[in-house]
Amino acid sequence: MARIRVAVVGVGNCASSLVQGVEFYRRSSGRSAIPGLMHLELGGYHVGDIEFVAAFDIATGKVGRDLADAVFAAPNNTERFSSVPATGVEVRRGPTYDGIGRYLNGVVSESPAACDAVAKTLRATGAEVVVCYLPVGAEIATRWYAEQALAAGCALVNCIPVFIAKDAVWRSRFEERCLPLIGDDVKSQVGATIVHRVLANLFCERGVRVDRTYQLNFGGNSDFRNMLERERLESKKRSKTDSLTSQLEERLSDAEAHIGPSDFVPWLTDRKWCYIRIEGTSFGNLPLNCELKLEVWDSPNSAGVVIDAIRCAKLALDRRIGGALIGPSSYFMKSPPEQFTDYEARARTEAFIRGEPEESIEKSIHPIK
Repeated sequence: MARIRVAVVGVGNCASSLVQGVEFYRRSSGRSAIPGLMHLELGGYHVGDIEFVAAFDIATGKVGRDLADAVFAAPNNTERFSSVPATGVEVRRGPTYDGIGRYLNGVVSESPAACDAVAKTLRATGAEVVVCYLPVGAEIATRWYAEQALAAGCALVNCIPVFIAKDAVWRSRFEERCLPLIGDDVKSQVGATIVHRVLANLFCERGVRVDRTYQLNFGGNSDFRNMLERERLESKKRSKTDSLTSQLEERLSDAEAHIGPSDFVPWLTDRKWCYIRIEGTSFGNLPLNCELKLEVWDSPNSAGVVIDAIRCAKLALDRRIGGALIGPSSYFMKSPPEQFTDYEARARTEAFIRGEPEESIEKSIHPIK
């Protein structure tokens, strides 16, 4: 198969985990399940077929350096689980716009380099898929990079909670250009959102009414530091809340479903701790309550999902499918254009990978009663 030429926007912890992960699994083989990876081969594309051809950032310690070095530069603090050889890809200076929040001032030093002609670079490097890893709250910058992807003829995988795939206007623009779009806000492999969704679905499917719930998260990476600025959290909080409440037969109000980042704890580095509580009413109107704590390495927890999303975007390019990819977006992202249960989202994604119409699996998921 051909290589998948990928450009990365934002060389933070998530980009570090993605770049390390591609190298870590590059020579993996066999048919047995590999821990931590959902698909070694997807639609004929191996993990090792991903090739990074461009990268953009604003930080002094990253701009101008090889991507292999930039992914380990401060303030990145995720686990170093793979060595990365030189890529030959120089990280270029992108525009800042609203990419630096109040609490990252002084932590991230802006590069004095001139801003790159991003769309021109995407075309020159032959980039096919752009992966957006900008900080939470970077609304203007995310939309600007979406414009560059359109201008350069690239698919877009939007991993942050700025609504591109969820927005009908943006979806139509990518559809008109026959460019695939997967978004928004990446749903980690086994993270707070999917664990909370599965638990909520379990309550509903077993006849227990969900009355109220919370999800409190904290960690020590730049994302959590940035989210101390509550004004930047509006879309993130909406994304996580809607992802959960979409699974409930009776929607909870924001007062009954409290979901969102809680605090920044520096010594946790890129680890994330999540506390979830669900309170419900069961048989005989008696209470049934559930609490759990989840600990993960935050950025590596999303890397395998993005590897699959990149390959789905490439399959869509090969098949000349433009616009939002409904099944893959619903499986990989918290805020897709359409919400399904995670079971149905996975079935739709597997059908997409096989090249079957997603509607073909609906009868098996929703049999006629």
